[in-house]
Amino acid sequence: MPGPSNTLLVEGTFEELAEELAVYIDSIKNAQSEGSGAVQAEITPLLEKGEKDNALRRLVIGSATLNSAPEKEFIAAYNLLIHLVRQSPKLTEYLPKICNNLSAPVSSSPTNGPGLALSVLTTVFNILQADDETRFHVFLAILKVVKNTNSFESLKSQLKNLDSWLARWESDEDDQRTIYLAVADVAENAGEDEYSYTYLLRALRTYNSNEASDNEAKTQSLRALKSSLMHPTHFDFQDLISLDSIQALRQSEPTFFELLEVFNSELLDDYSDFKDEHDGWIEEQGLDDAVLYRKMQLLTLASLAASTPSRSLPYAQIAKHLKIAREDVEMWVIDVIRAGLVEGKLSQKNPDPARNQMFLIHRSTYRVFGENQWREVASRLDTWRESLVGVLEVVRKEREQVIDQKMLELREVEGRVNGGGRGGGMGRGRADIDVGAD
Repeated sequence: MPGPSNTLLVEGTFEELAEELAVYIDSIKNAQSEGSGAVQAEITPLLEKGEKDNALRRLVIGSATLNSAPEKEFIAAYNLLIHLVRQSPKLTEYLPKICNNLSAPVSSSPTNGPGLALSVLTTVFNILQADDETRFHVFLAILKVVKNTNSFESLKSQLKNLDSWLARWESDEDDQRTIYLAVADVAENAGEDEYSYTYLLRALRTYNSNEASDNEAKTQSLRALKSSLMHPTHFDFQDLISLDSIQALRQSEPTFFELLEVFNSELLDDYSDFKDEHDGWIEEQGLDDAVLYRKMQLLTLASLAASTPSRSLPYAQIAKHLKIAREDVEMWVIDVIRAGLVEGKLSQKNPDPARNQMFLIHRSTYRVFGENQWREVASRLDTWRESLVGVLEVVRKEREQVIDQKMLELREVEGRVNGGGRGGGMGRGRADIDVGAD
């Protein structure tokens, strides 16, 4: 896979090396079909005339034969070809053809061929300058080989560099889309649904408003929509519904868009109504009703938790909205917590569980935040404000009572002090008079 830059060390003049490669290509062709090799005969007069590019063009055209080279000689033969091509000012013209060859099966080694091709493509990618746009074509070839060999794991670590590569190559939106869709295809083929959906979304973001209604945009939008609905752990549809190409489905595919809106903000009853209105449509589109129904149950429970002012949900209410048996509520609460939609705990304080089974909500998030949610927030703020006003009033009264009590105690102390002082003074006065009389 792409890594640090590499340097190819090949000794010999261009003419000598070109002749050597031509002879090698002819030998492979002759081995496959006697007397069919003629590359050397074609390039020799061209080299004698100094027409290096014409000779090189003939070598590149004949290079598809290298896919039949013995396994031990495959990499060396392609490295020689790459060394020659790098000396031409028409590198960008020749490399796509070589990459296309390497994307094709290696007939001489069906088992190890993909690994050999990836090794050569990696070498090509790494010897090019970081800002060389030719890397774009090489990377596409790498993706094709990775897809054919189901070796997505080897690609994962490099995807973090993809955006910086595209920026260095100054790729336009069409090229970015091509790369993102290719990565999405490779990931989908490997069963990596999360990666596939992520890069599919990136591809959809490259469509501007004028392209949003194109057939290609529609096809990829429906693909993303189906993927998001069927993914068992994908519950947030805001990233999807905000895209221009998805919004365009409102006109071109209204039923799909209606279903997306149900999953974006509605409840299980709304999904049931949708199915009744569009009987059989879910199955016709290749969607799994069991998967969708379960997801809507989890989303409904998340919405109930977010819209409950008391932060507690009775089991009976959960069972009613999810259309499940009361004894199954705990399982669904655990599932919605595991899905990361809600945080909370189960509570059964009453000795009779049927009378006081509650789901205590610690944290919940609105699936969408619109006018109704703002009203709920305003209502809760009013409630909290009234509660705070009540608390402040209690605090104020308590504070006044404490002050009054302190004042009363202070007066009692002063009274005792003042009363004791007067009694002491009179006694001393009488003693003074008596002393004077003697």
